Amino acid sequence: MKRRNRVLTSADRALAAGQRGRHRWRHSLRLRLVTLFVFLALALMAVLAGGLKAALSGNGWREVARPMLVDYMDRVVVELGSPPDVARAQALVDRLPITLRIEGPQVQWASSTANEERRGWFVDRHRETPEDPWFIRPTADGHRFTFGWSPRLWQPQPGNIAWIVPALALGLILVTYACVHRLLKPLDDIREGADRFGRGDFDRPIPQRRCDELGDLALRINAMAHDIKGMLDAKRGLLLALSHELRSPLTRARLNAELLPDTPDSAAERAALLRDLNEMRDLISDLLESERLASPHAALQREPVDLAALVREVVAEMPGGDAVTLDLADGLAPLALDRTRVRLLVRNLVDNALRHSPDAARAPAVTLRAATPGPGIDLTVRDFGPGVDASQLAYLTEAFYRTDGARQRATGGVGLGMYLCRLVVLAHGGQLDVRNAQPGLAVTARLT
Repeated sequence: MKRRNRVLTSADRALAAGQRGRHRWRHSLRLRLVTLFVFLALALMAVLAGGLKAALSGNGWREVARPMLVDYMDRVVVELGSPPDVARAQALVDRLPITLRIEGPQVQWASSTANEERRGWFVDRHRETPEDPWFIRPTADGHRFTFGWSPRLWQPQPGNIAWIVPALALGLILVTYACVHRLLKPLDDIREGADRFGRGDFDRPIPQRRCDELGDLALRINAMAHDIKGMLDAKRGLLLALSHELRSPLTRARLNAELLPDTPDSAAERAALLRDLNEMRDLISDLLESERLASPHAALQREPVDLAALVREVVAEMPGGDAVTLDLADGLAPLALDRTRVRLLVRNLVDNALRHSPDAARAPAVTLRAATPGPGIDLTVRDFGPGVDASQLAYLTEAFYRTDGARQRATGGVGLGMYLCRLVVLAHGGQLDVRNAQPGLAVTARLT
């Protein structure tokens, strides 16, 4: 049974390797082009060989070659003399790739064995007819000369010809692949450029290596990327300008609300107005910060930061922070971080955990550990609330996204907190991971 399992496993591996090879062939334009060239070369060789065979198998060439061959054989017979000189015949056979048999009353001689003659003769003596005695020349003294090809004509030539021909064919295939690879090199540049443009990196255009159709395609994609960058910059500039301009009237409105008379009848309205104004202020601040961080030229004010001390400080300042469980590893090396942005990251993560688990059996927990594998520190904030649906995890870090159920508008926020956390982590070269911890939601930010 074990041996059978090993056989099946080997067969499965071979099948998987074959599937990978077929997938690679279908995916690679270079391999398909080289295969097409090889197929066309083989088809052309087959057509040429078939045409040559068809031409030689007809009677046209026989009519052309007959007079020359007959005249040559007559001259050979005359040169051998009467009676035939065996020494001259042997010298002729040694010099030319032919066989010769002499039959007559005085001379009985053959240049090869009977088996070699049967393989080398031009015609089969049993099928020979008097009307077509091509290679059989009788003489006046009663001798009969029979000519044929020598078997050595069909034998492989000495040397490494059996290896040279496949090596040359393989070399031609490799040269063809190299030419196709060089011809399609701009496609690699276009693919890498498209990946960069998709990530928002428009600073490096696609290099234009040639002035053909692929070079023109790269030029057009660069022009498209330039236009897209212009539109994104215009949108970002407009959003920043609007957010900045809204701050002044919002500040005045908040000041006027603070100056309203604090009477029992207007206390509730005044508190609601201040709450809405504070929310608008926070929204504008988050928008400004998100646009700064989303910019490819986001400037970070890096300095050595003791992340454990920063977490303790931020949590202690937050309402309800005294209930948060801190599990901070000792001896963590300081990291070069932007202190203000990291404070924003910790505050948003802890605030998110507090707001979405008010009735949980346990308070949120903050864990700080050295990243494994790789350098950096993992900051994990976990709540013990209801969590979210698995289908919604991928959208939690998008701008203005709020889930249904426990994470509705009533819990506060406009859906920018997790988005800002992702931007802060990405700006520091890290990554943000969101997962269901069952119960609750766990968010891990890796800072490097």
